[in-house]
Amino acid sequence: MKTTRSLSSIALAASMAVGPAVAYAKDPPVMVGQGAHTYEWVKNWLKVPLPGMFIGPTHGDVVIDSKDHIYFSTETANSLYTVQTDGRILHVGGWPFSAGAHGLRLVKDGAREVIWMTHTGRHEVLKLSLEGELLMTLKYPDKVSAYKEAKEYLPTAVDVGPNGDVYVVDGYGKGWAHQWNAKGEYVRSWDGSDGKAGKFHQPHGIGVDLRGAEPRLVIADRLNHRLQLFTLEGRYIDEVHEDLRKPSKIVTRGDDLLIVDLEGRITIFDKAYKVVAQLGDNSNPDFRGKFDVGPESWKDGEFIAPHGAAWDSKGNLYVTEYNKAGRINKLLRAKTKK
Repeated sequence: MKTTRSLSSIALAASMAVGPAVAYAKDPPVMVGQGAHTYEWVKNWLKVPLPGMFIGPTHGDVVIDSKDHIYFSTETANSLYTVQTDGRILHVGGWPFSAGAHGLRLVKDGAREVIWMTHTGRHEVLKLSLEGELLMTLKYPDKVSAYKEAKEYLPTAVDVGPNGDVYVVDGYGKGWAHQWNAKGEYVRSWDGSDGKAGKFHQPHGIGVDLRGAEPRLVIADRLNHRLQLFTLEGRYIDEVHEDLRKPSKIVTRGDDLLIVDLEGRITIFDKAYKVVAQLGDNSNPDFRGKFDVGPESWKDGEFIAPHGAAWDSKGNLYVTEYNKAGRINKLLRAKTKK
């Protein structure tokens, strides 16, 4: 990447400083989920270069490309990491996009893959190549009377429709949803007040749901503890309340729709928006959704504050958390008997 540097030399030096490997009895695996959505929690998955090193606050997101390279953001100068599935860090960089890299979405753009990033510090949405080149910028929606200046726009999530239209939610700003076409031309905005469910309250996540006969937009209306469903033209369809705390991101794979719930768990819905599995629910209500829970209080098999998630090509799940020290987890999809 033009804005990255390799950590391989640091990692090599660190590995040489460690003594010979010693065999220990293996702990039993920590399993989470139910049925077809059963996973093994991979302990100490991310291979940081030095013992005790933290990656910094992970108030961001994670996406995965067709080669199963994992990209996740942090709130440090190293705003974008690239990691292999075995946890080894390939690159770290993204310095021009530090202090506000938030929601990520990786999509096909013609023959190539690109990353869309919402940026709360820059008050805009960015389209990037996998090498870190800036391809397009969507400025704040100044045609909407609710916005007087750019600093009021704090976008939190983005997705792209089948025709290339870009959908964004301003979860930390005015609480609106916005649409641009593939050329970056503004199309429309709405705040939920025209629908039966009512106005959004911190719409933190948005996802294009292609599982049904017609595409839908799913908006994680976080502080209303619900999902709202819309057509791709922003017309209200329905709402979903089932077993949601603070829904924060939407991800789909096959017939599954995954909701990242900030208050300590992952929930998976079927095509009818019914819960089929829940993963990693935190047993301590006082920890759920908290930013400053340190590593000494982390427990394998339990999330604290999930904020982003992505599946790789094999169905393994990667989850970033809203955490001061920085926490990103890998859940290995268990093989189910046929």
